[in-house]
Amino acid sequence: MLISKAYAQSVEPMVELGGDIPEGIPEAPSAMEAFIWNMGLVGVLVLMFYVLLIRPQQKRMKEHTQMLQGLKKGDKVVTSGGLVGKIAKIKDGDDEVEVDLGNGTNVMVMRSMLQGKNEPRLKADPVKK
Repeated sequence: MLISKAYAQSVEPMVELGGDIPEGIPEAPSAMEAFIWNMGLVGVLVLMFYVLLIRPQQKRMKEHTQMLQGLKKGDKVVTSGGLVGKIAKIKDGDDEVEVDLGNGTNVMVMRSMLQGKNEPRLKADPVKK
């Protein structure tokens, strides 16, 4: 960056005296070329944000919504607070779900606060030594 400026300054007096510009010195891009390159880089960054951040989050939200819609009585669920229980009552279109936590303890939970199903296949096998 600093070297190219110093080199360009040393070339200017040669041009004023009628000399030719030495070969190997690139010409500065025009304003339109610089603008196009900058907008291209911005476009690449927007594309990267979409592919790496926005799209995976939308996919997770879609899967969570499908899981919530597929819940039925008797499913084991985990709430966002970490409580584990079985669904005791659930109605389609209702925002509240009654979850049995065991020992006769039932709580009403907002459907959106259910993290996921507590399925045995999702649990990792313990490491054997």
